[in-house]
Amino acid sequence: MIAFPSPNFSDRRGGALPSLIVIHYTAMASCAEARARLCAPEHEVSAHWLVSEAGQAEALVPEALRAWHAGAGAWAGITDVNSHSIGIELANTGSQPFPEPQMAALEDLLRGIMARWQIAPQGVIGHSDMAPLRKSDPGARFDWRRLARQGLSIWPADVAAAPAEAFLPALRYFGYPEAPPEALLTAFRLRFRPTARGPLDSIDAGMACALARRFAVDDAPVPA
Repeated sequence: MIAFPSPNFSDRRGGALPSLIVIHYTAMASCAEARARLCAPEHEVSAHWLVSEAGQAEALVPEALRAWHAGAGAWAGITDVNSHSIGIELANTGSQPFPEPQMAALEDLLRGIMARWQIAPQGVIGHSDMAPLRKSDPGARFDWRRLARQGLSIWPADVAAAPAEAFLPALRYFGYPEAPPEALLTAFRLRFRPTARGPLDSIDAGMACALARRFAVDDAPVPA
């Protein structure tokens, strides 16, 4: 790990501690280009970590501070996601696979962050999860199931077909923010059914209900 300090940070508001990890892709041609942007004061964007295609993890902002990576959005009722999260940028154009060295480095990084801040696997989310109207990263090529097999994220289990009308309530119980149904379906499929096409179906609803049953927001009613 090496450090390229970014000036783009502030204090976490209200004494918040990280309970989320947000995974991004840089959507830029190279890691060096992404690093330059994340460390340039005039752009006012940053992340805590940048992981290169070769698997080099670069520290940009101390984890105890508030990096400017998430922008507008929400997750599990949290609207100031920057104050409650750690942001990880993966050097990737958005149209290419994530190389094995990069994924292995990400996994090591996640293990350390989750242990340091006691972040649960359901707290590891994509930028598209918390901002479904604006973002699509880390995208359909990102292997969420691989992370889940190692306890570094989550995946629906014991899935049974469910009526389509259960889909949106289940997403809210799981943590997704308010957004138009088509935007939520797109975000959900990017993460859990990247090859699915067409209208909402009983498999989408069943997967969403399985997630809600296991990982519902505290005190929320859980669909049957």
